[in-house]
Amino acid sequence: MEYVYAAMLLHKAGQKVDEASVKKVLEAANVKVDETRVKALVAALEGVNIDEAIEKAAVVAAPVAAALAGGPAGGESKKEEKSKEEEKKSEEQAAAGLGALFG
Repeated sequence: MEYVYAAMLLHKAGQKVDEASVKKVLEAANVKVDETRVKALVAALEGVNIDEAIEKAAVVAAPVAAALAGGPAGGESKKEEKSKEEEKKSEEQAAAGLGALFG
């Protein structure tokens, strides 16, 4: 997970996500660096729009957070917006988008 966090930090800071930069971030955090994992991460992120992947993850996480918070406020009962098949399809689409981050 540290490797993905390093890449996200570099991206957020407007820096290029490359092997040397990821390695520096990990070393600064006192993480023992595995060169193979760094290379795999950088290769997996090549050509990936990180902002778009984060946005897709947030879209999927929002309904989950609302469900964990107890649903709509004021005790209003709300009809089920999506069937189980639609929810499963959304989860699969999000996993496919995030899968591009990990190769």
